[in-house]
Amino acid sequence: MINFDTLNPQQQEAVCHYEGPLLILAGAGSGKTRVLTHRVAWLIEEKQVKPWNIMAITFTNKAAGEMRDRVEAMLGGALGGVWVATFHSTCVRILRRYIDRIGFENNFTIYDSDDQKSIIKDICKQLQLDPKVYRERFFMAVISAAKDELLSPEDYALRAQGDFRKQKVAEVYKLYQRQLYDSNALDFDDLIFRTVELFESCPEVLDMYQERFQFIMVDEYQDTNTAQFRLVSLLAAKYRNLCVVGDDDQSIYKFRGANIGNILNFEQFFPDAKVIRLEQNYRSTQNILSTANAIIRHNEGRKEKTLWTANGDGEKVRFHQFMNGFEEAEYIAGMISAKVGAGVWKYGDCAVLYRTNAQSRMFEEKFLFANVPYKLVGGINFYGRKEIKDILAYLKTVANGRDDLAVRRIVNVPKRGIGATTITRVQAYAAEHEISFFNALRAAETIPGLGKSVLKLQSFVQMIQTLRSKQEFYSVKELIEDIIEQTGYMKELQAEGTDEALDRMANVDELLNKAAAYDESAEQPTLDGFLEEVALVADVDDLEEDTDHVVMMTLHSAKGLEFPVVFMVGMEDGMFPSYMSISSEDSSDLEEERRLCYVGITRAMRTLVMTSARQRMVRGETHYNRVSRFIEDIPHELLAQSEREKAPVKEKKEREETKAHAAYRQMRETFKTKAFVSQQFAVKKSDGLSYGVGDRVRHIKFGVGTVETITEGGRDYEVSVNFDRVGVKKMFASFAKLTKVE
Repeated sequence: MINFDTLNPQQQEAVCHYEGPLLILAGAGSGKTRVLTHRVAWLIEEKQVKPWNIMAITFTNKAAGEMRDRVEAMLGGALGGVWVATFHSTCVRILRRYIDRIGFENNFTIYDSDDQKSIIKDICKQLQLDPKVYRERFFMAVISAAKDELLSPEDYALRAQGDFRKQKVAEVYKLYQRQLYDSNALDFDDLIFRTVELFESCPEVLDMYQERFQFIMVDEYQDTNTAQFRLVSLLAAKYRNLCVVGDDDQSIYKFRGANIGNILNFEQFFPDAKVIRLEQNYRSTQNILSTANAIIRHNEGRKEKTLWTANGDGEKVRFHQFMNGFEEAEYIAGMISAKVGAGVWKYGDCAVLYRTNAQSRMFEEKFLFANVPYKLVGGINFYGRKEIKDILAYLKTVANGRDDLAVRRIVNVPKRGIGATTITRVQAYAAEHEISFFNALRAAETIPGLGKSVLKLQSFVQMIQTLRSKQEFYSVKELIEDIIEQTGYMKELQAEGTDEALDRMANVDELLNKAAAYDESAEQPTLDGFLEEVALVADVDDLEEDTDHVVMMTLHSAKGLEFPVVFMVGMEDGMFPSYMSISSEDSSDLEEERRLCYVGITRAMRTLVMTSARQRMVRGETHYNRVSRFIEDIPHELLAQSEREKAPVKEKKEREETKAHAAYRQMRETFKTKAFVSQQFAVKKSDGLSYGVGDRVRHIKFGVGTVETITEGGRDYEVSVNFDRVGVKKMFASFAKLTKVE
């Protein structure tokens, strides 16, 4: 039995709309799932619509299952034939019956991404395309985008005229589709692409499904792409009983092919459509909603609506600006610990939302040190990500050639044409002679059966040995930069041209930030010290068993979720909104960033804290950022009094420390350069030193110690001394002014 008492007037109106196209603009937290499930039940119970004449399409299996369960509970039994499914599962069921009408056999295979990659790799070899310039994932992404727009290989080739790179894509696309056809296979995008082709080429099949599905409902309509829109339009063309539910203000998946025009232009496609706005929010307080409204109203491409709630005003939104990202993370970790300790919050109440996955690193470290349990959603531990493990494996190999696991990981990363058979033979040789894998690589010319791989292995060994010779003079950050340059690691990711590759590049940049911070903060920075510090953070027990934990995720991953307490971090121009959206000539890119901000804000139920940093590390360099323009959009009366986390005295101290670090880096640069190079910071190298290795010397500050090493540079000597009182210190002879103790 349907209980209309649980519905507000607008929800009731949407539920009881019978025939004709209907657009439900459902604001965040406005109960759209409740409306959809009630509408299915109302059509069956009140209008006697046959259950098998109703179709409800969702984007995830989880959403489909939830809808089924709710309708069954309302009707007091089974759905009786109501079709509740995702777009792709719907198309699979249709194609299994009728794909033979367009030349395939009904027992077709569905290829996953690994299968796609293998086919494209073979095609690239066939076309003799340079794998360093044309990556398999690049072709996969472009072909997927073409199918989302219903572009066949022939259509794509026509649009590619005059563009050499696109013409190569067209060639690969054509051969790729031919290979799929010959193998009686479809990829994931083909499921919708081929279903549209089936309907357009076989009117009798389309007519049968139009008769079957006389009432169609689509959830999350703002996330549909061109192919999905065409599929739905064809199915609904006969009876026109199409109900779509969505929120244009939450359209944040343009990078996946979502076309916001589908919802913005719905009334152009269906001029007689009824539009109902669901603006009452059941999740958040009014101050949070007013903040979201104030930001999103600056978008031009949107349907007008204003969220409101009966939950009361609640707390004001808090915004804090910190000196740097380190203090931002420290503050949030401390605030959560204090509130949980006082019994005000639980860890599970809190979510930290950021623009990119790379931003999680600082918070992971601070939460670990503060004993704050956390869980990463939609990602893995920063130091567990492939690209981070790859770079760390290089560092481990430079520091310790006996780490066989690290060497084996990177010997063919990025790809150098060193195959599994070669690696197996080297491993067998190492075991037979009881030597490390790296030492076996050094003896590659003596290992039988390696053939041309010997030169590739020797090149790898030479690169590692060159890097080892530099580690004494390079900072950890400089060493990582050299590894990236020599291996072409970032260039390979750039060649992929995918969003995933961009995310991985951002993670490598964040590792550079970590290295730069370590170089500046460590009393005596070394490669071994850096690897040890990273290991202490990375090698922690899994926290999955504890359900009471802070959740950390990207803003994209947070869509559809809600939390009592939300921290939105990195609210600076260049970080959020991103540099790419700010500099883009397409204004819709910045509007999508603003919608993403709106999504983040509306995840908060009771408390919303937004933070930014005056300066932040980017690729190991300090960047100074202005506060995000989204913060500037918030009316002053909605914000709690801004807390300034920096006292003038502390700022002065930090400036002095920064200055000292800068001076040390300048001295290191001076030490590495040759004597005849002009430098702003000059030192005078003495003809010789009055002391040597093993001598006892005195320093004006550190006292007496023993000289361990002396390294001659172009303009000065670098001296390492083990002081009796403070331990080992490295310094430059001209500045240390050490005197020999007789």
